[in-house]
Amino acid sequence: MLDAPGSKPVLILGATGYVGGRLAPLLLERGYKVRAAGRSAAKIHARSWGNHENLEVVTADLFDEQSLVKAMDGCDTAFYLVHSMSPSTRDFAEADREAAYNAVEAANEVGLDRFIYLGGLGEKSADGPELSHHLRSRAEVGRILKLGCTRTTILRAAMILGSGSASFEIMRYLCDRLPVMITPRWVNTRCQPISIRNVLGYLAGCLEHPKTTGRTLDIGGPDIVTYAELFQIYAEEAGLKKQRLISLPVMTPKLSSYWINLVTPVPFNLAQPLAEGLANEVICRNNDIRDIIPQELVSCREAIKLAIARTRQMQVDSHCFDTGNACTPEWSIEGDASYAGGTVFKDRYAARLQGDIDDIWKVIERIGGEQGWYFGDPLWRFRGFIDKLIGGPGVRRGRTDPDAIHVGDALDFWRVVDVRDRERLLLKAEMRLPGEALLEFRLTPLWEKAVEMKMTASFMPRGLFGLLYWYAVYPFHSLIFRNMIENIAGMASVHMYERPKKLKK
Repeated sequence: MLDAPGSKPVLILGATGYVGGRLAPLLLERGYKVRAAGRSAAKIHARSWGNHENLEVVTADLFDEQSLVKAMDGCDTAFYLVHSMSPSTRDFAEADREAAYNAVEAANEVGLDRFIYLGGLGEKSADGPELSHHLRSRAEVGRILKLGCTRTTILRAAMILGSGSASFEIMRYLCDRLPVMITPRWVNTRCQPISIRNVLGYLAGCLEHPKTTGRTLDIGGPDIVTYAELFQIYAEEAGLKKQRLISLPVMTPKLSSYWINLVTPVPFNLAQPLAEGLANEVICRNNDIRDIIPQELVSCREAIKLAIARTRQMQVDSHCFDTGNACTPEWSIEGDASYAGGTVFKDRYAARLQGDIDDIWKVIERIGGEQGWYFGDPLWRFRGFIDKLIGGPGVRRGRTDPDAIHVGDALDFWRVVDVRDRERLLLKAEMRLPGEALLEFRLTPLWEKAVEMKMTASFMPRGLFGLLYWYAVYPFHSLIFRNMIENIAGMASVHMYERPKKLKK
């Protein structure tokens, strides 16, 4: 056995991602000490397992080598579960390359014994298409991690099937919304999907089986299927009519990614690399891991059935939408205007309410998703549609839980970056903008049963387009914010004895 529960902590880089967010509680359940690393400690603490007695939370950034040194110090093994497919002008492969080199340097400095990396399947075949940019990057990260002194185990997986996975969400929304699908030729490409349950079993098993050390091992489920067959399996398990698929050679993977972005909540930055990778056949070339870490393999049909059930029951342990920066921008901190390097625009509205602060807070924390925004929902949806057209997330991704809200949650085209019960909700915009935007809801008790409710929009523009954008949307704030405050008060059944007004400061 390599790492026994009760020894040194096991580091998880990417603890709030889709896989990391499920691996951490599994290891804790098995008795391991876990050190969860992320850019936002609050985002980790907000998880159901975020305050476990055997959990240590550290703040680390893959682009800050010294923060990685601190995170790795005292650990023998680190799971590397980080990928940089987030909205940015920077190429994700370049970012992943830099992050991997930083991790290697940090591991060499502290003498880390082992990396366990979850990569991707796929090889360039003589008669097949070029390996996609995404799959080449995943392979490159594995090669970089092996350059240092740290022994590296690479597990290569194809599509991961599970509630909340990007692949499952794309399939779910396409099948649910499109009885007839126009697809590219990749719909007939073969793949070997694997259930998230089996992925976690293999990752955790690597801690206990010495034979996995320093090896590259393919992991896959028991079925080899085409994507067309997967669509049909989903339709059958979801109780839908049989999917009609029309394959067109002119439908390229890039055009497919635009279509996926429009039809599903999956943003373009995630849809594009995934869609491009679908043209490559991804099948296990060796099954050695089945002998080393034996487990019951979940079929594609059973994995899809379980994922549908978990989604309908709203019991999704982690989600592809969890990936996002939940750190409050430094420019937004009061008294730090000099950091911004330019003008920070703010627009504030406030009202005084008479009633129970708990009732008001319950209405605020249900905002977005199916509930809507309490005023001007067609305007919010139109803004989301425009965002989708330019590659943003739009409003379709909704929210994880209709009643409760936590730091790190996706909320339509916002990210929750701060929650203080009955006091503050701070949202950071993830829509495509020429700048950075925040929306804050704050409740302040005044005297018995008297509460001030304040809404603040903050914007840090980038260049001329940022300034033009602020002045274009500024006139709508008065209409929208005043009515939102009034409707929130109405939903909370509290009396408004001072109507919403614009604050000068």
